[in-house]
Amino acid sequence: MDTPETLSRETALRIALAARALPGISLAQLLDMLQQRIVGPLTEESLQTVTVTDLKTGFASADGEEDGEDIGIGLPAIKEAVRILWGESKGEDLPQPVELAELPPRSIRVAVASNSGESLDGHFGSCLRFLVYQVSAEEIHLVDVRSAFEADFSEDRNAFRVDLIKDCQVLYVVSVGGPAAAKVVRAGIYPMKKIQGGTARGVIGELQQVMAGSPPPWLAKALGASAEERVRFALSGDEAALP
Repeated sequence: MDTPETLSRETALRIALAARALPGISLAQLLDMLQQRIVGPLTEESLQTVTVTDLKTGFASADGEEDGEDIGIGLPAIKEAVRILWGESKGEDLPQPVELAELPPRSIRVAVASNSGESLDGHFGSCLRFLVYQVSAEEIHLVDVRSAFEADFSEDRNAFRVDLIKDCQVLYVVSVGGPAAAKVVRAGIYPMKKIQGGTARGVIGELQQVMAGSPPPWLAKALGASAEERVRFALSGDEAALP
């Protein structure tokens, strides 16, 4: 039986993304169903033999529905999952990171949980990727785009995701659970929840305003401010709140 460790990176990626397209279906459930339906190892080629009917009847059987008509997933989602398994799903235009010859002075690294483009629209435990920016009060540079799909194969998905962004000081998410947030904080990363989401650069722009004014002591420390400066910021009567 194939395990996530024995799959090629592309095969594992297709299966992980297909599972995300199927509401209510976990990665383990899809992997188990594929192993039952495909003779031989799971490869990019063998995934192309999977049909809409295969998924429909496979999940219906698991739910005890013989005709496969009432499994609560929806035909559009199943069709999209099959396109992903075949490698035919349209790739989205992701922002392109830049290499910095040197880091801007008084800058921090910020991670943004994202599912599409250059948007803050991801939950910490399920986002497809993290957009990583080097941010100063004057500049924003996208320096990396880090896929999180391998987290689904990890023994501790939250720990895996934290490790992906361990070089960051701030994390923006749409939501994050308590245990996951605790792991983020223990890694020295400050989690910021923005339920409404938004554009990554728009959200970071709000952070830049705080950086340019009177940042809270923890942020001032991350920016390299002296102890005296941090005390001054803490005592400032017009100290800005983080967005």
